[in-house]
Amino acid sequence: MGASAGARAGMPTFCERPNKFTAADQDRVLRFAGVVKQELERSGARVALISRAGLDLSRFGLLYSHAGIALKDDTDGPWTVRQLYYACDESRPRLFDQGVAGFTLGAETPANGHVSLVFLPDEEGALLERAAADKRLGLALLAGSYSANAYAFGTRYQNCNQWVAELMASAWGSLDGGVDARDQAQSWLREQGYTAGPVRIPSHLMMFAGQFVPLVHMADHPVDDLHALALQVSVPASIEAFVRRHAPQAQRVEVCHDQGRVVVHRGWEQLGPECRPLPGDEVIAIEP
Repeated sequence: MGASAGARAGMPTFCERPNKFTAADQDRVLRFAGVVKQELERSGARVALISRAGLDLSRFGLLYSHAGIALKDDTDGPWTVRQLYYACDESRPRLFDQGVAGFTLGAETPANGHVSLVFLPDEEGALLERAAADKRLGLALLAGSYSANAYAFGTRYQNCNQWVAELMASAWGSLDGGVDARDQAQSWLREQGYTAGPVRIPSHLMMFAGQFVPLVHMADHPVDDLHALALQVSVPASIEAFVRRHAPQAQRVEVCHDQGRVVVHRGWEQLGPECRPLPGDEVIAIEP
């Protein structure tokens, strides 16, 4: 999950999304991005797991669709997001560094948006920062073929979130990142109890229709998963749940906006898609 999208046959499609942003939309989202940047700076960290609600995956019971690694360039430098994306013009996955504002502008619906930040304990954070900065490792973990719903424990395809999960595994498992880097990372994730998804497909008809949607593939998934309509796919919620178990001292901040306000929530309880604040949340008015 992690490319621009419209919708066809009830499943995501890619490389077809028109730009829906008006000048007012862009101004609101950029102010939202400013709050996200403030939270990154306020943390005192140099690395964070960052996720956004990009595609509308509500039919699958998911809010967040796309994860990356936020890195601070230097002591006073800006934050950038290192991520896998699908290069439509090249028909292949690539690694891409993007500013926080650009990352937030990747949401499908400009009227609202959600960004989740997970700040890691010092040791885990330092290991992940080092791994994310290692271009050789990043490329060793990059698959040649992209699938939005890639099976999390296979190497035929990969989606954006799976690259993040495998990078974390390589960092925290002290893996060598050789020619079988992806196999090593997935083995470590299995050993540590990583659970991908499951992404529950509402019907067999939708599962069948997905075979005709570009960049959605079923051939890599176990037959039992297909019959159960439950696919083992890495999504941001899977990665955050794993981080919370593996590094219990990690802290989460969620930032969302609608057309009139930005809400900052600190804690693992997720805000809903309506961006309604919970008790104790910070609420920042957005002037019309």
